[in-house]
Amino acid sequence: MRALSLCLPILLLSACAGQPAADSPAVSPERQACNADAASSLIGQPATPANVEAARIKAGAASVRAYGQNDPVTMDYRFDRLNVVKDAGGKIARISCG
Repeated sequence: MRALSLCLPILLLSACAGQPAADSPAVSPERQACNADAASSLIGQPATPANVEAARIKAGAASVRAYGQNDPVTMDYRFDRLNVVKDAGGKIARISCG
């Protein structure tokens, strides 16, 4: 009986996991999807915060990460994220989604 009383709160909380909040806006995946080709005109430009943000807006991405070619990054894939890869000179070398 004691084991059941210890597990009950966990079971109740897990039933709510993954449910969106009632006040969270519904956003369609198409709206959040990233389109790297739309931002390709910025390749070769300095990787300033303004240019990185401009690339994110052009790509329609929800988020952006800018990093150097030899920087470690996580390998998780996010369809709504733009990746801006900088060369050694600080210019945008590659733009991709993921």
